[in-house]
Amino acid sequence: MKNAFTFRLIVAISFLSMSTVILAQTITTPRAPSPAAEVSQTIGISTVSINYSRPSVKGRVVWGELVPYGRNVEPFGSPHPAPWRAGANENTVIEFSHAAMVEGKMVPAGRYGLFFTMNNNNTGEVILSKDSHSWGNFFYEPANDLCRANIQLRDHAMTEMLTYEFINVGANSAELVLNWEKKQFPVQIEFAVEEIVMANAEEQLKGEMGFTWEGLSSAANYSLEHKINTERGLYWAERAVVFNKNFTTLNTKAALLRLNGRTDEADKMQEEAMTLANEVDLNAYGYQLLNNGHLDGAIKAFKGNTDRHPESANAWDSFGEGYAIKGDKQNAIKVFKKSLTLNPAENVKANSEKYLKQLGGSKICEK
Repeated sequence: MKNAFTFRLIVAISFLSMSTVILAQTITTPRAPSPAAEVSQTIGISTVSINYSRPSVKGRVVWGELVPYGRNVEPFGSPHPAPWRAGANENTVIEFSHAAMVEGKMVPAGRYGLFFTMNNNNTGEVILSKDSHSWGNFFYEPANDLCRANIQLRDHAMTEMLTYEFINVGANSAELVLNWEKKQFPVQIEFAVEEIVMANAEEQLKGEMGFTWEGLSSAANYSLEHKINTERGLYWAERAVVFNKNFTTLNTKAALLRLNGRTDEADKMQEEAMTLANEVDLNAYGYQLLNNGHLDGAIKAFKGNTDRHPESANAWDSFGEGYAIKGDKQNAIKVFKKSLTLNPAENVKANSEKYLKQLGGSKICEK
């Protein structure tokens, strides 16, 4: 009897082991009826991604029935009233490459379970849980909530299959929206883009890039353009000059010296930079000044370029733009006409003629 029991036990274990092997060897097949999906958005240099499954309406009453209002106790799993899993199947997962503000609340970089609640008055709540790997909301634990924020739902065009997308994408923020049936769940996401770029530059410059003037100069220039941590930007600019003393590195360093209140040093550095500038450098410098509202400085730079390169139609065309933006119509017309006498490239010709038309000047030119 004992031997028979042992035999049956061995057979059962063998069958179990064989079943495990067979299950492990099943092929990958499409998931139905709620296919998996992923959507992501870059904001600055950061990314937000959503992994979810997409149920369809299929003529059902969604809000208040298929998705109960408020929270709901599932028939098994956690005893806690749970929010909606914001999709189907496993947890809907949201991932941030860098720390972000979600509806005004700080969220560290990482992966989180994404949940929503909805009330019958178009109010709701977005919930981010530190548990990102469970199946749906069946094992929801309030203690794992990282943040909760109230949201205002919107009416929306009929959407048969649940869809996430990003809208109102800007330089520092975007709205993540869930669209399903005739409702939209919006979530505002923001990144401290400038701080993230600077921190990322710090890390990148610890590697090979930190031994190139181009890498150092690009980091210094970002600091300059955004007026962020300019002392660090000046340090990078100084290192860039050591690697390669050219117009770009000297010009960037001069501007950062000026931002840091070291005006005399900045003036000397700028003079040295100008001696190394070529036509392209001077043109770019003029537009840099123009974009920053330094109109007289820009015109001076453009004039210097035409003095050095009197046969360049592009230099004269840029000079004309400087006068036009300043509002000096008479000189602008004169300079644009000069550009057109120098056999300009088509794009330069078109620009000069466009300005002349706007300014009321004839495009017929005399050499």
